[in-house]
Amino acid sequence: MSVGSAYAEVHRVTRREAKSFAYGIMVLPREKRRAIEAIYAFAREVDDIADGPLPADDKRARLAALHTELETISVASPELADRPAWAIALADARRRYAIPLDALQALVDGGLQDLDQQRYGDFDELVGYCRKVAGAVGLACLPVYGAEGEEPRARAERLGVALQLINILRDVEEDSGLGRVYLPQEELSAFGVTEPDLAAGRVTDGWRRLAAFQAERARGWLSDGLGLLAFLDRRSALCVRTFAGIYAATLDEIEARGYDVFDGEVRPSRRAKLAIVARGLLA
Repeated sequence: MSVGSAYAEVHRVTRREAKSFAYGIMVLPREKRRAIEAIYAFAREVDDIADGPLPADDKRARLAALHTELETISVASPELADRPAWAIALADARRRYAIPLDALQALVDGGLQDLDQQRYGDFDELVGYCRKVAGAVGLACLPVYGAEGEEPRARAERLGVALQLINILRDVEEDSGLGRVYLPQEELSAFGVTEPDLAAGRVTDGWRRLAAFQAERARGWLSDGLGLLAFLDRRSALCVRTFAGIYAATLDEIEARGYDVFDGEVRPSRRAKLAIVARGLLA
């Protein structure tokens, strides 16, 4: 497969799977957009393995193999021609933007953690997981945006964690079906919410209080993470502002539903997403 064909495939994956992310990266210049799509396609590969139907031991073996494969794709070369599209595209993107290997490997570590840990005792423990599966995405994207330094790194990581916290609140029912409860156990207990409540989709007063607490905390992390915008060029900032705005709109919808995340998909409409893009363009 050629590099061009690989980028075309990761673009298709992003358009098909990235319900919010794709609206942000569409405003980037072509080379930056393609690099972000390569990162996304790799993250999608990790998720598909971790959440897929294979036996747990097979999942571990495939995820462990990704660690090794990442070390071999530092540059695009003829030897990559028989690799998956994400590997060919990511190799080229790493050559252009020096995407950090440790951030990509952290994504794999997060996939492995999903196989071995399905409950989190407290929020600090949950944040450690979120840094792997989402904060690492922010760190991987940072060189593509063109920012460097400790503060941009910290902001990008916090932004990634914020988006994952919103995903966790939105996807409580789906995750429960996979046997995973990401909401901290001590917080479930404090608000009087049980795992059977989550599995049954009970919108109790305790659930509403817990969900409001989770939403407010996610907004705080999102606000902190958006400090990244000060370090970005206009189009990169527009990209980040757009997908962050879509996630904020998801929180708005959750709140408008009275925190009932169990009754159908909770996502802003396509029209609402395009309106967020338009507002960014006019800002």
